[in-house]
Amino acid sequence: MNLWSCELIRIYQLKLPFGHSDLAIKEAILKKLKIISSDFIDYKIVKQSIDARNRNKIKSIYNVDVSLKNEDRLLARFSKDKDIKNSPDNSYTYRFNAPKNFLSNNENRPIIIGAGPCGYFAALLLAQMGFRPLVLERGKIVKDRTIETFNFWRNKSPFNPESNVQFGEGGAGTFSDGKLYSQISDPQKYGLKVLQELVESGANPEILTHNRPHIGTFKLATVVRGLRKRIIELGGEIRFEARMEELVLERNLGNSNSNKPFKIVGIKVNNGEPICTNNLVIALGHSARDSFEMLHNVGVQLQPKLFAVGLRIEHPQSLIDKARLGDMSSHPGIGHAEYKLVHHASNGRSVYSFCMCPGGLVVGSTSERECVVTNGMSQHTRNERNANSALVVNILRKDLIDFERWPGDPLAGITFQRYLEQKAYKLGGYDYRAPAQRLEDFFARRSSVSIGKVIPSYLPGIKLANLEDSLPFEFIDAIKEALPVFAQRLPNYDYPDALLTAVETRTSSPVRVIRDEQMESVNVRGLFPAGEGAGYAGGILSAGVDGIRVAEAVARNLINT
Repeated sequence: MNLWSCELIRIYQLKLPFGHSDLAIKEAILKKLKIISSDFIDYKIVKQSIDARNRNKIKSIYNVDVSLKNEDRLLARFSKDKDIKNSPDNSYTYRFNAPKNFLSNNENRPIIIGAGPCGYFAALLLAQMGFRPLVLERGKIVKDRTIETFNFWRNKSPFNPESNVQFGEGGAGTFSDGKLYSQISDPQKYGLKVLQELVESGANPEILTHNRPHIGTFKLATVVRGLRKRIIELGGEIRFEARMEELVLERNLGNSNSNKPFKIVGIKVNNGEPICTNNLVIALGHSARDSFEMLHNVGVQLQPKLFAVGLRIEHPQSLIDKARLGDMSSHPGIGHAEYKLVHHASNGRSVYSFCMCPGGLVVGSTSERECVVTNGMSQHTRNERNANSALVVNILRKDLIDFERWPGDPLAGITFQRYLEQKAYKLGGYDYRAPAQRLEDFFARRSSVSIGKVIPSYLPGIKLANLEDSLPFEFIDAIKEALPVFAQRLPNYDYPDALLTAVETRTSSPVRVIRDEQMESVNVRGLFPAGEGAGYAGGILSAGVDGIRVAEAVARNLINT
């Protein structure tokens, strides 16, 4: 008999001291349910996390599914206990399937632009439903882009604007910590579907139960290859080094959706090659600046979207571990500590940590020549010496006015980003090194002349400078105000030898491609903006979820036409 085929009881927030024995979970279950061992059959962990808010009393917290005798009687007994419920069915249900007469070689074939997490999950779902999608990616397969990116970091090859941290199979998330958690609303539990498919594609099954799961850069490359293989096996097709150059639109004269003046009839890729389609998903990354310009030029409705910019900060990982975990910081089972910090500055700005990478590296992440962009990444082991995070400041509308080509220019944020990135390139010595500064010197408003105990991890290298010149003064003042406040919450966060590196600009897309409730462009029939670049996601998990939602919308459109 399959013990997990029957009704289950889920217990939420089962708390035990960190470092407990395996037997302790069963004992805690019996105590919580007030039952004896003869009523108990088995349990499995659904979610697990560590509560380290009190570093002197660290706890393990579990959600568990329990198989018991007489479940109904027990549930009735605990009907008023919010932490004991029937285990929910969170399995994904396919809402659409391709009709038997669906043809994949005509204009009905869905095309997806971008092989990042959003594009690949949209393609996977469409392939699973039988629609045989075509994916077009401007960059290279993950193996080749990884080689080129690492060679650029090591100064072994020149920068390639079509194959780098931002462009290529897997998207920007491939070179990151691979975080798989999000604060999006997800009532349909699409996030679980994303995690399950990642495991099927090669990710560690622990991501299904860990509260703050991550994959890590090298493991992500393996998972990306697994996703590609599964899409192809299901009838999908993927073309690399295929850059979308133009959308081909026609006036929408039909009765259906007549409120939309245009409809998509195809695209042009490398050197004008035409491909017909009436269903196009644009799952662009947040750095596809030329594509946003093209969309704007052909009349797709865009709007500016606010984002944040700032600096990367590096500390010894041991300092962060000690501050967060105290004497437990050396425990082999607890892992390296993370942090999340926010401060509302007196000048009206908000300063917050972003994309914190325990035991990670700061890396060069530009997608354009003569620009410097920083980002953070970690391997699955998170075993590098430094912790790093972005310290970013929110953009206000007024910041973009001087960068508008006309009032309301939706691409002004891109111009602002590029301006900061070009300044960082100059401060770094015109050779893709990043300008950097010790924290003590940052407060003293002087250029650093030497590094301290924090050895910079940034690749392709740093040039010591005064970072007051890297951001507008309001941003610098807000960061300087925030750092001592952060040190009150996280002891020694204002460590004098902590290292700041400029500039972090790609926190999220500066543009939104406007869509309606059917996930379709508000003025182009058959065009489905999706993911982080289009302004509807922020990170691997939420991008994957958006890919699923858009795939469902495309399938609905295909069936109804």
